Amino acid sequence: MHRCWQLLIAAAATIAAATGARAQLPLRDALRLADRAAFPNRIAAGNTAAHRGEALAPLRGLLPSLHLDAGYVRTTDPISTFGLTLQQRRITAADFEPQRLNFPDAVGNYNAGIVVEQPVFNAEAWTGRRAARSALDAAAAQQDWTRLSTHADVIRAYYGAVLAAERTAVLVSAARAAHAHVAQAQSMVRNGLVTKSDALLADVRAGDVDARLADACGAAESARRQVEVVLGEDPTGKLALPYALPAAARITELVASDTAAQPPVDRADVDAARRGLDAARADALRARSTYLPRINGFARYDWNSAARPYAGDKNWTVGLMASWSVFAGGGTLSDIQATGGRESAARAQAEAASARARLEAEQSRSALKVALTRLQIAERAVTQSAEAHRIVSRQYEGGLVTIAELLDAQTADIESSLGLSQARYAVIVAAAERRLALGLDPGSLAALDDASSATNSSDAAARSPSDPAPCTP
Repeated sequence: MHRCWQLLIAAAATIAAATGARAQLPLRDALRLADRAAFPNRIAAGNTAAHRGEALAPLRGLLPSLHLDAGYVRTTDPISTFGLTLQQRRITAADFEPQRLNFPDAVGNYNAGIVVEQPVFNAEAWTGRRAARSALDAAAAQQDWTRLSTHADVIRAYYGAVLAAERTAVLVSAARAAHAHVAQAQSMVRNGLVTKSDALLADVRAGDVDARLADACGAAESARRQVEVVLGEDPTGKLALPYALPAAARITELVASDTAAQPPVDRADVDAARRGLDAARADALRARSTYLPRINGFARYDWNSAARPYAGDKNWTVGLMASWSVFAGGGTLSDIQATGGRESAARAQAEAASARARLEAEQSRSALKVALTRLQIAERAVTQSAEAHRIVSRQYEGGLVTIAELLDAQTADIESSLGLSQARYAVIVAAAERRLALGLDPGSLAALDDASSATNSSDAAARSPSDPAPCTP
């Protein structure tokens, strides 16, 4: 068991040495990286781009169109040959001779044209354009919400990995203390001060701490990989992160004001739901507007020549065309009913988004207050358990308490230290969720970067050269 412990500590120290060789990624840089590369942000950006393209589709019914056409025919059809000859301006008196009219020679014709079409009145296109623009606005608002939500995910994963590293550091120190208790018990056994059972119990407890340390090292590596995935990178586990959470005082100072009661601002997800309702309303109006007539204007130039395209005399034509689909089978009725249903669903979704925003604002406030209270309790518990452990250790040296009492005191010390780490992490996460619930950017918690750096520097200065560091790459 002692050999296993030495190997575990050596591995932690080796990994820690590699950590010092690479710059740690601060939270603000992680957030910038997520803005650019995180999978949800890239998906949302793609969806917005798709909606931006779809918003251009209704312009087909609003903007003029211009196209060129050209073709060639050769025929002996009597009517076609006479018409083509007339279009080419080559009709003569001989062309009216009955035999020639009935049995004409083959005539070839190059027909070419320039056509301009201008919609004059198209209610379906106007309402469709409005629906598409509202849908684009909804997608853009949803992209903004995705960015803020991703910031919260990054903070949760980032400090989760830091928490895992800090837990490892606590357990490294606990393992060192546990094996010191084993050595102390073995020495007292040799001196006849205690029984062999004391050494055995201490060794069992040290083995338990070693197992927890091994689990913590694995969890720390997994947490780093999780951060890389959240940032949109390949999970290699090589990401260098801080190995200590910010101090409790700094966390409290930064987030305490967030516990004040305040309504959420115009959250991006609520705005997206409202824009979606606007789009659904406009789409329902588009479906109903298909019953209105359409009026389109057109103008064209035509050339007809036996020699080549766009040759010969030109002809022009202008006009207006009105169309009115009084009944188009069940297609229009189906469209009207479907868009009406989507409008009802969008209205409910918008109302639900507003209600959820108000609920999350209250829940997040309560959660943050509870997390801060737990942090205060955890701070007192750390101080008390450390002092209790020190006192019981002295009493065990004097033979005043049993090994079981000493190991219980050590366990309480370990758990309180781990509890303080968890409490600090919980406050950070609760603060991120609180700011997100209010429609604010959780990324403002990047202000904790300086506190993390100070904590890490302080820890590094306090650690002796032989002390192992957390299992971070």
